[in-house]
Amino acid sequence: MKKQSLVKGTFILGFAGIFSKALGMLFRIPLTILVGDEGLGYYQMAYPLYMLFIAGASGVPLAMSKMISEKKAQGDEIGVIQVLKQSLLLMTIFGVVISSVMFLFSNQFIKLFRWDENSYYSLIALSAAPIFIAIMSVFRGFFQGLQNMTPTAISQILEQFARVVVGIGLAVMLLPKGIQHAAGGATLGAAAGGILGGMYLISKYKKVRREFSIGKVKFNKKIMDTLLKLAVPISLGACVGTIMNVIDAIMVPQKLLQAGYTSKEAAVLYGQLTGKAAVLVNVPLTLSAALCAAVVPIISEAYLLNDKFKLHKNIISSIKISLVVALPSLCGLYFLPYPILNLIFRGRVSGYEILKYSSISIPFIILAQTTTIILQATTSKKQPIINLLIGCITKIAITNILVPISEINIYGAVIGTFTAYGIAVILNIRLLKKNLKVRVDLYQILIKPAYASMIMIITVAFIYVKIYNYTMNNSISCLIGIFIGIIVYIILILAFKVMDIKELRNRKIIK
Repeated sequence: MKKQSLVKGTFILGFAGIFSKALGMLFRIPLTILVGDEGLGYYQMAYPLYMLFIAGASGVPLAMSKMISEKKAQGDEIGVIQVLKQSLLLMTIFGVVISSVMFLFSNQFIKLFRWDENSYYSLIALSAAPIFIAIMSVFRGFFQGLQNMTPTAISQILEQFARVVVGIGLAVMLLPKGIQHAAGGATLGAAAGGILGGMYLISKYKKVRREFSIGKVKFNKKIMDTLLKLAVPISLGACVGTIMNVIDAIMVPQKLLQAGYTSKEAAVLYGQLTGKAAVLVNVPLTLSAALCAAVVPIISEAYLLNDKFKLHKNIISSIKISLVVALPSLCGLYFLPYPILNLIFRGRVSGYEILKYSSISIPFIILAQTTTIILQATTSKKQPIINLLIGCITKIAITNILVPISEINIYGAVIGTFTAYGIAVILNIRLLKKNLKVRVDLYQILIKPAYASMIMIITVAFIYVKIYNYTMNNSISCLIGIFIGIIVYIILILAFKVMDIKELRNRKIIK
């Protein structure tokens, strides 16, 4: 199977991720119309637990992609299949356990976290997903280890398509029974997505398996030990990041009650934070996740072969790509939150100020994710987790202090998020400089993209106002402004030589 370069792999996964997010946006529009901010709050309350599972499960695919990449570089085809088989065993057990726990202890979770009782149906529906997502993620890790991101990308699109169709269909069917039932039906789409995405990857694996000239493989205890040794730190790092969302799910509704809001008002504000602002903030984070998936096997291979030039180039490229994605995303959501929210949610723009200030966290989250995975793929398994834990403790303190203040309320959680990730980024960058002697040219990777982003947003804002004054149509004005903004930004990035055509095409530099 043909390998793909870092930029190409990131682009393929990033495009699929953004397309999937676009489908997700289409999912949010009718869902918000059907259940409103209140139902969106019930839908979102259950998701942090599910995302905690996703984070916990993320370590195995990334660890196996690292191991498969290294074994492929050494010509060990038997080892490649052994890694896959043992990862599949591990993740199947993990998925079954998590599904069972979520299903059997749903009421206990609701009481423990003091969630609204109407979130019960969403939590029960989510319990069906982990087993299918676990199996699907193993095959994604297999293809990522072979440095081919296309199967993973296609599975992401199929997963989201099934999630949208099944989720909306069930929400419509169950709405007569109540908003809480409709929210639960929408949540069941996650399991449908895992089934369809998994079926595609398994069929693709069967074709690729024929390329390996080997028969059955035996269980290898050493491989399982190595897999766990690599996966656990990565999973813990991802879990710490997701725990920040769980903190919001646990603390924010309670602290809003202390600020003087009713239970319904707290659910509405929480729905605006996690069901609207977080959804849009997560779009650029999709590219970050794509970058992390693409960078692990490539950097692991360079580190294993002690190719310092290739290692340094790919680390710098990863940080550069992170900022090239993060800065224009920050500018767009910060300066145009109302038109963008109006475009997605069709007039339901309450919470646009939450989106505005939430966008500040985008560069910090993306850089934290990227630097954490680089460190874990090379020299430091535990320290990035400690850095994230320090940020997590900071978030708890800030959320606990600021959210109960009625004048600050939900914005206390926003402040806690970007402060927490900012601390993690600073500590990770220091570690990169110390352990890998990485030299970061701030002018090249930060200042130039910042200039390009500011010129881009000024252009977008100007075009939006001009077209809106002419058409009086927000959707047309916003879409044309964003499209032209993307073109302008790409031209500026190339003109400023942040990324050049030679770097994008030369596999010897960044492969």
